[in-house]
Amino acid sequence: MRVPFLTAAALAAFVLGAAPALAQDAAAKAGDPAAGEKTFAQCRACHQVGESAKNAVGPVLNGVIGRKAGTYEGYNYSPANKNSGLTWDEATFREYIKDPKAKVPGTKMIFAGIKDDKKIDDLLAYLKQFDASGKKAP
Repeated sequence: MRVPFLTAAALAAFVLGAAPALAQDAAAKAGDPAAGEKTFAQCRACHQVGESAKNAVGPVLNGVIGRKAGTYEGYNYSPANKNSGLTWDEATFREYIKDPKAKVPGTKMIFAGIKDDKKIDDLLAYLKQFDASGKKAP
């Protein structure tokens, strides 16, 4: 009877010991919106966010996380983007922003990508502040 108890105790110790590391990983993934705004400077040449945002070379990115690809009103998307079947969740966005042409062959987005995971975390934190109307969360 002692073996199951010791096994359970060892498992609990392992889980409790890992909990701070997991929390730290989650916090790191959360990103820094202020740093993300600096990273967004690379995107600003083609994309806008905020209440007065308009489509430019690329579509408005307000509320992009959760949006189906190729659907922002008034933007002329490539057939590749419109027909990609993607919905912009965090994982999909991360893959796309690292190498847009690899994720969506035929996209008209001409961008080499952001390879640094920390910068992507920060960019996501920045973009997630803006709802679909461009209002920024306080």
